[in-house]
Amino acid sequence: MPNWQHSGGSTAASGLLRCEPQDFQVVEIPSFELSGEGEHDYLYIEKTNANTPWVARALARHAGVPLRDVGYAGMKDRRAVTRQWFSVRRPGGAKANWQQLELQGVTILESRRHHRKLRRGAHHGNHFQLLIRELSDPNATLQGRLEAIAEAGVPNYFGAQRFGRNGNNIHLAQRMFTRKRMPREQRSIALSAARSLIFNDVLSARVSAGSWHTIREGDIANLAGSGSIFPVADADAELQQRCRDFDIHPTGPLWGKGAPTTSGEIAELEKQAARHRQELTTGLERTTDESRRALRLIVQDLQWDLHEDSLLLKFSLTRGSFATAVLREILSYTEPRN
Repeated sequence: MPNWQHSGGSTAASGLLRCEPQDFQVVEIPSFELSGEGEHDYLYIEKTNANTPWVARALARHAGVPLRDVGYAGMKDRRAVTRQWFSVRRPGGAKANWQQLELQGVTILESRRHHRKLRRGAHHGNHFQLLIRELSDPNATLQGRLEAIAEAGVPNYFGAQRFGRNGNNIHLAQRMFTRKRMPREQRSIALSAARSLIFNDVLSARVSAGSWHTIREGDIANLAGSGSIFPVADADAELQQRCRDFDIHPTGPLWGKGAPTTSGEIAELEKQAARHRQELTTGLERTTDESRRALRLIVQDLQWDLHEDSLLLKFSLTRGSFATAVLREILSYTEPRN
């Protein structure tokens, strides 16, 4: 995959990520309270070395329900220790005994009831705890980067996991756009990967231009909190201050029909950044509508513990964002092969 631009330039520091699953911990932050009654079992699950769809299939088998009756808010990393909610519809008939579930690496921490299925994106975000081992060059440069990230955030890149090993999800998209038939789940993965690749290309161009964290005339701005968007006809002092206050963010395209919806120099930048992805842009324009994603990611409650040979990070991110987007701005990291 491309080595997209870093907001702070290259770094000499490096380290190892995920030497052990416990080195990468994720806790889902819910966005609503459970009612305690209804036809859905809500299960708060800790999983180790297990991906989210695999757990969902196991829950469906144990409860004797179709997979469509199992819900979860978001995909969580496999090589990690993660905590997240799942829902299982059980309106009547025989009830599942969750205490009898035996699944390697999976522990049910809590069971509640609720009246509706857990849908994708129905969470506020995630809290992360990452341990980087075999740290090289733990000097004042790292400290400065961490302080800058806590103050200004990072470019909101999609993480490498969106593209699959060796970019295989992009190859999947290329096959799909040549009219190859594939299951719905694979189509969804392929579409997401193609849109994410182009978004990262555009974001990298904005990082190079020094405008990934500022509002420019012709931008489509994103309102923090609500996520609604609006065109920027005049990037006046008031809008610039709102951007500095993290009230609004510049956005990039999740490519589709109508892209780009920006204007002027920003529209030209987006077209130029995507020009070498014509196979993907053409396919996306036939398949889906454009939407927008914030170019800037705010790293909430960032804390760090820097030692001679390790770095412990703790922070929270809104849903849909990637911890590795934060990590790549701090140091160069590698992950041991499974």
